[in-house]
Amino acid sequence: MLSNLFSDPIFFVVWVIAVVYAITVHEFSHVLAAYLLGDKTGQDMGRLTLNPLAHIDWLGLAMLMFVGFGWGRPAPYNPYNLRFPKWGPVIVSLAGPAANLITVIFGILILRWLGNSTLGNDSSTMLLPLLLSLVMISLTLMLFNLIPIPPLDGARLLFTILPARFNDFKVQLAQNGPYVLLGLVILDSIIPGLSIFGRLFSGVSQLVYSLL
Repeated sequence: MLSNLFSDPIFFVVWVIAVVYAITVHEFSHVLAAYLLGDKTGQDMGRLTLNPLAHIDWLGLAMLMFVGFGWGRPAPYNPYNLRFPKWGPVIVSLAGPAANLITVIFGILILRWLGNSTLGNDSSTMLLPLLLSLVMISLTLMLFNLIPIPPLDGARLLFTILPARFNDFKVQLAQNGPYVLLGLVILDSIIPGLSIFGRLFSGVSQLVYSLL
């Protein structure tokens, strides 16, 4: 699908809409989860909104559009304000991927329904490519953020379930996680045949098409 971005203007517009939606819902859900657990930091900073401009990181947006993975502006919250000191931060972290998963589930259900309806046979409609793009982008964003490397969401779950004897490891990973992630991205782009993130996107595509 990425190969069609510049050859098909309509598909480009649909892809941008899908990317902006996936990032916005993901980051908004972090802030909403924190708010529901008692922290108003995100609300006070104007992030408890579905306005995409409050959540979009322009570099992360470009990466997600053209590479297949990306990020939004980190959702601000104060873990000391949360009702559940241990699991509250995990709930906040996983709220973003959970929102993307909900999009995937409903998107697939609607696509399957459209496949059996007359609307799905209308080649002029943008609904089908929009829904398909929403599903693929949301699933990719969810899986990427579940990687247990800081600053991704999966790291919070890893840090919570690891026992105290791994504290030194957690400190080191927290400090160096962004560099590890950046290193993986660079290696992925310069080593022929590695394609870690390319394989992720390819796997997502195959999974979505198999479900449909």
